[in-house]
Amino acid sequence: MLTKEEVIERLNEVKDPFLHKTLEETGGVVEVLVKEEKQHVSVKIAIAKLNTAEQMQLQQEIVNILKQAGVPTVGLRFTQLPEEVLQKFGTENGNGKATLLSGKTKTKFLAIASGKGGVGKSTVTVNTAVALARLGKKVGIIDADIYGFSVPDMMGVTNRPTLKGNRIVPVKRHGVQMISMGFFVEDNSPVVWRGPRLGKMLKSFFTEVEWDDLDYLLLDLPPGTGDMALSVHNLIPSSKELIVTTPHPTAAFVAARAGQMAINTNHGVIGVIENMAYFESKVTGEREYVFGQGGGEKLAEELDTALIAQLPLAQPYKEENSHASIYQEDHPLSNAYQEIASYVIKNF
Repeated sequence: MLTKEEVIERLNEVKDPFLHKTLEETGGVVEVLVKEEKQHVSVKIAIAKLNTAEQMQLQQEIVNILKQAGVPTVGLRFTQLPEEVLQKFGTENGNGKATLLSGKTKTKFLAIASGKGGVGKSTVTVNTAVALARLGKKVGIIDADIYGFSVPDMMGVTNRPTLKGNRIVPVKRHGVQMISMGFFVEDNSPVVWRGPRLGKMLKSFFTEVEWDDLDYLLLDLPPGTGDMALSVHNLIPSSKELIVTTPHPTAAFVAARAGQMAINTNHGVIGVIENMAYFESKVTGEREYVFGQGGGEKLAEELDTALIAQLPLAQPYKEENSHASIYQEDHPLSNAYQEIASYVIKNF
């Protein structure tokens, strides 16, 4: 009968099937109990991902190792490795690639935030993403506005993600990959999940999606400074942030809180976008400032950053059987978004 030390010595050489590191390296041998009177060894093993075919293979491997060493009966339990271990080795899913949360990829995070809903934050997100893609960048979007998801609709997407093994393959349109809560609810049903479950779902968007080797990942944040927005800021290694507001002083006042949260969580605000800045008449060419003036400038000054765009009230050209929110390349606002994309590239 093996001693506890002998059991640990043999198991330390076994490799985690996902991290491809030994259990000694990961600290995966959590507990060993040797019951000599019952000729039984009980083992608790921590691995990167539970309830998979790889776990079943590992279970058989460990049982075989111990039985060949003379242990009559083996009890085996599995648990999840701690988050810090997963991030240390740069992967959670065993595909050999560092996860987006490891801080070891070339992907740059660009968060788009606002103080309140209805200011056009998601419109700015999808059009900036498409503009970056038109400049030849590999771009993805995480629709982190879990309760108010709108990215699939704005991008004109009707299909859903597929699976590649245990990995989610994001939907791609206009050259942009995307994932959203909207893909996982039926018929635009309301999301009634509580915080912990939503947080787990949000984390899976980073760790369980088969993203390309992205240059930029845009995050359409929930408006305001609530739990979900804070969770995103705490989850990602670092990001740059665009703050979206309307010209109205109240909208800008509220948006300042979102910018301050980014700064307080060690993320950098690189600019303010004033949306719905004015309406330009097609008949007279005159501009009407229907939501007032000055909010964007005041917000940029308060956050010590640049006002990089003042976007008018406008719509994409109408296309048959489509109500997507993407501005066509020959649309006047397309140039404005190309300038925003160029600014982003220069200021990362």
